[in-house]
Amino acid sequence: MPNVNPSTVLGRQLGDELRRFREKAGLSTAGAAEVLDCTKGKISRIENGHVPVRAPDLIALMQAYGVEDSQARERLEALARRANRRRREGWWHKYDSVLGSAYRDQIEMEAICDSIRTYEVQLVPGLLQTAEYGRAVTVASRAWKTPEEVDQFVDVRLARQQRLTGDEPIKFWAVLAEGVLRQQVGGPAIMRAQLEQLISMAEYPNITVQVLPFSRGAHSGMFGPYLLLSFPQLASLDLVLSETPTGNIWLERDLEVAHYRALFDDARTVALPHTESLALIHSIAKECKP
Repeated sequence: MPNVNPSTVLGRQLGDELRRFREKAGLSTAGAAEVLDCTKGKISRIENGHVPVRAPDLIALMQAYGVEDSQARERLEALARRANRRRREGWWHKYDSVLGSAYRDQIEMEAICDSIRTYEVQLVPGLLQTAEYGRAVTVASRAWKTPEEVDQFVDVRLARQQRLTGDEPIKFWAVLAEGVLRQQVGGPAIMRAQLEQLISMAEYPNITVQVLPFSRGAHSGMFGPYLLLSFPQLASLDLVLSETPTGNIWLERDLEVAHYRALFDDARTVALPHTESLALIHSIAKECKP
C-alpha cells in the first residue's frame, strides 16, 4: 500500500480530531466547506488525511468549530506541522545511502507510534538485537556489499533501539517462536550474548517478551512475521507491517488490522507467560557454548 506513510498517518489523526470537533459543533461537511469556501469533498479528504491542512485553513476551522481550549489548539497545530513538514528531519536521514524507502518508512512509523506488537518466527526483532547479531543477519542478507555499508546498517539498528529506552519509550510486546532462540545466528558466542540481551531488555517495564515453544504445536498465529503498530489516542490508525523476502507490505484496512490483532492475541495466549519465557531463554542460553 504505497500511500501508507508517516505523513498520512499524522494527517489521519489530525483529520479525525477535526471531524470530532466539527460534529461536536453541529456542523455538516457542507457547513465546514462554507468556512473554507471549498467543496465538501475537500473537507472529507482533510478528515481522511488525504490532503494537508494549511495553517490559515486550520485556524479558520478551529474558530468555526469553537475550539477554544489552548491545549487542544496547540495539539492540532502540532499535528498539522508534523504532517506537512518534509520528511528529511529525522536522525535516519544521514543513512539514506543504505536505507530503502520501505525501511525508512518503518523507522519513521516507529518514531511516531506509541506501541508495537510483533510475532517473529525466525529472527530476534531488530529493536532487541545486539550489534553482533545484527551484523551477522546483515551480512547473511547479501543486500549490502561493502563493510562500510554493513557498519552503517548495523548503526541504524542500534539507533532505532532508542525508541525503547530513550525519552517517552514505546511499549513493545514480542512473541517469539522457539525457533528464534534456537537458530544459531553468528555462532554460539554471539547467540548466547543475544539471548542474554533479550533477558536484560525484558526487564524494562515497557517491554514484554514471550516465547511460543515447539511443544504448543500448530496454532492460528504461526504464520508470520508481522508487526502491529498503534498510535496515540486513535486505535483506528493501527497499521500492520507484514514482512516478506521481496519487500514489506503495509496493511491499514480495518478488517485486515483486526485479523492481525486476533492473530497476535492467539499467539500471546498460547505462548508461555513472561516469567516462564525468560526462564526458557536463560536455559537455551546456557546451551550455547563457544
